Amino acid sequence: MRKKRIAGAAEETGIDLTPMLDVVFIMLIFFIVTTSFVKEAGIDVSRPNAATAQKKDKASILIAISQAGDIWIDKRRVDVRSVRANVERLHAESPEGSVVIQADKVSHTGVLVKVMDQVRLAGVSAISIAASQGAQ
Repeated sequence: MRKKRIAGAAEETGIDLTPMLDVVFIMLIFFIVTTSFVKEAGIDVSRPNAATAQKKDKASILIAISQAGDIWIDKRRVDVRSVRANVERLHAESPEGSVVIQADKVSHTGVLVKVMDQVRLAGVSAISIAASQGAQ
């Protein structure tokens, strides 16, 4: 006698992973879109110490002033005359944030005052100066 084979018995059964992969990719896209990245001014500065220094949240615009008086925004060296335009552009991207100026402790105060003036002319009144926390 001949054995009859059932047509469905020869097929392997398995789990379809396509819907799970779709969910994983959607979650990945969601996390990439909602992540806030750490912004850097572009150079490392030696900040002065201050006993009353406080941690500042939501600092969306970082401006660095080097020892030589060079101004850096978004890892680019800029002239003091272009600070206003750069701050206006960055402030339009995130209007709830503030400006933090990271001036080196041996930089000239005149450059700091010029940068602060340009930031205020750009329409931002929330300006902070970065300092390291500690005794003087």
